[in-house]
Amino acid sequence: MKIIQIQIGKVKIPLKKPFITALRRVDFAEDIIIKIITDTGNIGFGNAPPTAVITGDSQASVVSAIHDIIAPKLIGLNICELETICNQIDKAMLHNSSAKAAIDIAIYDLFAQMCNLPLYKLLGGYRTDIKSDLTISLREPEIMAQDALEAVNNGYTDLKIKVGNDSALDFKRIIAIRNAVGNEINIRLDANQGWKPKEAVRLIRQFEDKNLNIELIEQPVIAHDTVGLKFVTDNVDTPIMADESAFGTYEVFELLAKRACDLINIKLMKAGGIHNALKIADMAKICGVECMMGCMLESKVGITASASLAGGKSIITKADLDAADLLATDPIVGGISYKQNHIILNENNGLGIIDIKDWEFITEIK
Repeated sequence: MKIIQIQIGKVKIPLKKPFITALRRVDFAEDIIIKIITDTGNIGFGNAPPTAVITGDSQASVVSAIHDIIAPKLIGLNICELETICNQIDKAMLHNSSAKAAIDIAIYDLFAQMCNLPLYKLLGGYRTDIKSDLTISLREPEIMAQDALEAVNNGYTDLKIKVGNDSALDFKRIIAIRNAVGNEINIRLDANQGWKPKEAVRLIRQFEDKNLNIELIEQPVIAHDTVGLKFVTDNVDTPIMADESAFGTYEVFELLAKRACDLINIKLMKAGGIHNALKIADMAKICGVECMMGCMLESKVGITASASLAGGKSIITKADLDAADLLATDPIVGGISYKQNHIILNENNGLGIIDIKDWEFITEIK
């Protein structure tokens, strides 16, 4: 199964509601789509949602990285040479993790097809049903409380609440949400690097003193401040999860070595794809640190790949894979399906993606 052609395109999908965090506002999911075509006629699908404020990638940079540098190194390689292909992707250029992830996902899709296995089984086959949270965007307290109650009424039992732009207002937001949804709903917070270390400790202690029962706090401080992250971790009872700080394999190794956090959020777009995400999961398991499988604001292609990894690995005990459920339309034929707050993996070979409707072709490499 040799690679003979790599096509690059894009999709633009409206969201049901604006997605607002401490870092950005998004109204459309705009993904770069990859199709890798082999001499056997098999097609592997991948995607990359450019997220400039987190990964530093733009649509133009993803397309350029793939077309000009990464893809030419892969034409003619056999899919069974997985280690060689992954090495070529890693060594092709520095950074550009989203571009690398898009190619990597399509390669793993094809590798699983070659093995006649669903991707989640190739990656370990631990589970087929994954419970995900739903993200509540950063707004005024009463609006967030309404959005949270709507999510609960739609079957979600785990809510990921965006905070981080104003600690005093953040406290009011969580009070309003907890009052709206009651004590049985699981609440986790994502500050998106929005607090300073002492501010974070002070606010989290307030949450604890009020018995707001917060499951975890994600990325309370700026990504590069691992000393500050450890300070927060060491000075509160609530578990602290690294996201932007846990970018790739090296960063995760450093966090685990320093015991700077309690949990790791794995995202394919940060790691540079499945092959590096597997290394992160294995390191975390060795250290006894549980992981969440997260995502960017991406289409069902990327969510299916992320869910397949979560389905494969027991150390991934939590999932924040709601992105495809936030989209107003779904151009992806095949892949995972949502059943209220659960993601169901399909049993077709690879990702199980059949086609992508209304995608805009950009360029190709042969």
